[in-house]
Amino acid sequence: MGDVTSVTKIEIYTTPFCPFCARAKKLLKSKGVAFEEIDVMMSPGKRREMTERAGSHTVPQIFADGEYVGDCTGIYELDAEGRLDAKLGLG
Repeated sequence: MGDVTSVTKIEIYTTPFCPFCARAKKLLKSKGVAFEEIDVMMSPGKRREMTERAGSHTVPQIFADGEYVGDCTGIYELDAEGRLDAKLGLG
């Protein structure tokens, strides 16, 4: 991880042992952003909240300052297009 920090609040809804969640977190960590991980297995209410916010019941689902960013595939696509950093509030 570099010296990059984010003032944007990043939330990622996950479940334990999810390979897509691990992959998404790896990308976020490589960007140097801090994020709040929300384990939807720990609370059925959090899964319901995620589904309402993202319109999807699959994990992971990522939000930046309350705005939906995408799932694992989505954030990798944004990164390949050079648009993820702006979504994450990076320089």
